[in-house]
Amino acid sequence: MNAVQVHVRKGALTDAVLAEQPLAPLADGAVRLAIESFSVTANNVTYAVAGDSFKYWDFFPAPEGMGIVPMWGHARVIESLHPDIAVGERVYGYLPMASHLDVIPGRITPGGFMDTAAHRQPMSPVYNSYTRLAVDSEHDPAREAERMIFSPLFRTGFLIEYFLRGQDWFGAEQLIVTSASSKTALGLASVARQTSPGIRRVGLTSKGNVGFVTATGLYDDVIAYDDLERVPVLRSVSVDFAGNAELLAKVHRHFDAALAHSALVGMTHIEARSTFGGGAPMPGPKPALFFAPDHAVAFFKAHGPEEGGKLVAAAWHEFLKAADGTVAIERHQGLEAARSVFTAMVAGQIDPAKGIVIEP
Repeated sequence: MNAVQVHVRKGALTDAVLAEQPLAPLADGAVRLAIESFSVTANNVTYAVAGDSFKYWDFFPAPEGMGIVPMWGHARVIESLHPDIAVGERVYGYLPMASHLDVIPGRITPGGFMDTAAHRQPMSPVYNSYTRLAVDSEHDPAREAERMIFSPLFRTGFLIEYFLRGQDWFGAEQLIVTSASSKTALGLASVARQTSPGIRRVGLTSKGNVGFVTATGLYDDVIAYDDLERVPVLRSVSVDFAGNAELLAKVHRHFDAALAHSALVGMTHIEARSTFGGGAPMPGPKPALFFAPDHAVAFFKAHGPEEGGKLVAAAWHEFLKAADGTVAIERHQGLEAARSVFTAMVAGQIDPAKGIVIEP
């Protein structure tokens, strides 16, 4: 029996091929997962763009010069040599763009386990954790597609709001969000609306996406990038999801000394990544990278896994209500569809109003 994987050329992300790999006999204590479904979002493009810098390519090894892009999704145990993990059990977590994954479960609890495979240990434990769906407080069998599409990005938005609120929003009156149609931005806006209603939420997006972003109802105002001068110059924090140095510089110049904090999160506009955070000196604070896995470790250390999980789950279910109907879910069968969707996503050809689910 062979596994099928999507191999992406690291130096040319629109170059991707299907490859078959023989499934070796399971090692002692290992578990084989059949991947049932995963979503493809702009977040996965960020994983690929930052694959070397943040070791995203290292989770699922591929031939030299190629990489396997990580995805978030659901899988079923089809073979187990671990006494505490049963065949038929379903899990949610970090998966390859592929048909199968072998893991070595450790630190097992009723709610989940870690993959203790040696090559994964240098990376953040956030990505090595698998949730057992039978007792998962975030799991809703009717909303599995929404979870794959939104949840990893929502968590980043949750952590950004948690960080900013912990800093008393740096004394700001409003939140400026670039790439406001992105799912992480929507998550941030939702949590800010829930827990920091006194902060004005302003979404910046392309003209073509203004209608979609406005329809979510998550922002107090939605402004096209070309109309940035319409945004009132109040004491503000900016969260940049676009990774476009020119746009970021415009935000800094517009707010100047009124900009209290500038956070960098991701790179949805990959054509501008070569000057990400660079170029001529900008007025205002120096942009600071927000790396969600480090903040997640700190959050769960502060609250504990059980209480922290409850806080995230409560905000998540509220976000689901707000996001209901904002994304049209499209399901595609097979890994050739995954290859095609991912390369189109890299090229910016996927409508943000679509949520793509792949069922290998």
